[in-house]
Amino acid sequence: MPLHRHVRLNSVDVHIAEQGEGPLVLLLHGFPEAWYSWRHQIDAIAAAGYRVVAPDQRGYGTTDRPDSVDQYSIFHLVGDVVALTASSARNRPSSSSVSARASTRTTSRTRELRMPTWAGTSRPPCA
Repeated sequence: MPLHRHVRLNSVDVHIAEQGEGPLVLLLHGFPEAWYSWRHQIDAIAAAGYRVVAPDQRGYGTTDRPDSVDQYSIFHLVGDVVALTASSARNRPSSSSVSARASTRTTSRTRELRMPTWAGTSRPPCA
């Protein structure tokens, strides 16, 4: 069963459901869903040895809802995912591959940010 908490990312309190230990796997919902759409996959992926994080993206679920429509641009949404990845990576190492098709690594002088092993953005099966 996932642990639920809020993390502060880019001036927005973001609700996340997380479970497991190991390389980070992000499960990102689409419109008009929430973290709950991934509820069946979370247990299975965590049992396979991964740390699963499924956020409610800004404006959904119990995550903050900025008033201004310009706060929902793709740049803000991607920024939230990058900040969530960085926040998660501070405490736990992960693989550097973003998806099955791409690999990204961002490096600064003070730390290395490793992107999640896999980021799910497809619509999960309905149950």
